[in-house]
Amino acid sequence: MDKPIWQLGATETAAAIREGRITSVQATEAHLERMDAVNPALNAVVLDMRDSALDTAAAADKALKSGDIHGPLHGVPITVKQNVDVAGTPNINGVPANEGLIAPDDAPVTRNLRNAGAVILGQTNTPEFSMRAFTDNPVHGLTLNPWDEAITCGGSSGGAASAVAAGIGTLAHGNDIGGSLRWPAWCCGLATIRPTQGRVPAFNPSLAGERPFVAQLFSTQGPICRNVADTVLGLEVMAARDARDPLHVPMPLAGDAQEKRVAMGKVTGDMDPDAGILDICAQAADHLRAAGYEVDEVELPDVIGCWQNWADLLFAEMCTLSEDPMRAAGSEDFNRVMDAYKAFSNPLDLTAYMLAQAQRLTHLRQWLAVLEDYPVILTPLMVQRTPGPRGDLDGPDAVARLMRDGSRYMGVMNYLGLPSAVVPVDLFEGHPVGVQLTATRFREDTALAAAQAIEDGAGTLLPRLWARMG
Repeated sequence: MDKPIWQLGATETAAAIREGRITSVQATEAHLERMDAVNPALNAVVLDMRDSALDTAAAADKALKSGDIHGPLHGVPITVKQNVDVAGTPNINGVPANEGLIAPDDAPVTRNLRNAGAVILGQTNTPEFSMRAFTDNPVHGLTLNPWDEAITCGGSSGGAASAVAAGIGTLAHGNDIGGSLRWPAWCCGLATIRPTQGRVPAFNPSLAGERPFVAQLFSTQGPICRNVADTVLGLEVMAARDARDPLHVPMPLAGDAQEKRVAMGKVTGDMDPDAGILDICAQAADHLRAAGYEVDEVELPDVIGCWQNWADLLFAEMCTLSEDPMRAAGSEDFNRVMDAYKAFSNPLDLTAYMLAQAQRLTHLRQWLAVLEDYPVILTPLMVQRTPGPRGDLDGPDAVARLMRDGSRYMGVMNYLGLPSAVVPVDLFEGHPVGVQLTATRFREDTALAAAQAIEDGAGTLLPRLWARMG
């Protein structure tokens, strides 16, 4: 091998195992050695599953000798976020009260990864209830960004992103109700896709109740990866049907080629943008043009109205159904963040809630009209510098500045339910910066093709990180 095994991505590792250049045990041991070297400082993987991982890897090697390939991730080491069920382990979700909540079975996304042949190295950290954009909790503590401990690794899939960026696992599982795939990927210089709602099946057998309506509309499962090709592979694996999710839609993963036309969303002054980050967004547009895309600056429909409706619906439902038990089980830090969320979201009575849901359809119709003319929408994910590792504890104004202003285009895509990829473009003052690429419903392939065009022009950032880390 011309580089350490742990530096191979998921696609490369799968090919190397199938072709007999490495074994699954070798790949797993290489990632475990990397985890032992870097995880103590990062605190990204919080449940070490090395014993079962090595057993799975040995079984994968034995099967391969018999000509039995389990799936596209046969023998490939990965991680799973500690808020979905992994049979026989606690689904802690950052909450001390959940330490005894043992999963009776795998969640669909876990099962799909196993069925594809993946080797689960361990489970990654998440904030309490996966409801912060920063990864810290009273059970496992703070997760750091391998690029710089002075900036956040993001959240809620911060442990997932920190791990895969540092070289622990070839890809990571995460999920996203308001940016929890895309934000950590952006912070850590990684690629991801927030799939269309219904693309990847979701269900936790350990939970007593069903997800309420807004969570059904806004929340998705997906991969966080080192490059776009691995993101395509991860999505393919995770999207396999599971009958336990009645909302799963068995749509093809690719359609007919669409026109190479991109609407570049305008950034308004009230978002408080940083000129250096906008310059990197312009670089992304240039990479698309070089790949044959036509890029036009476009004013997108009612962006602030969409964002506000997302916040109002999400926190109205959470506060109505869950606030009291969450506050009782949550830490002082969690309760401070809840106060900040409530400060920028409007309380909704039943009538206002129903009207906000109706308004969502109007907004979606307007955005789909843009996507008829421009199959890809290019926006920043964040227009401000990456904040510190506990930046949401700086008060309601800081949280509003981060979520409503700096990352306005992030929650909008959950609200609309549209597939949105993030791809890194360059470093700004030593920290990763990427862009978001959105397509119409169930056209993840279109968003990922544009992300690949940017990656082809910009390259990937992780070799720079690994050179720095050693």
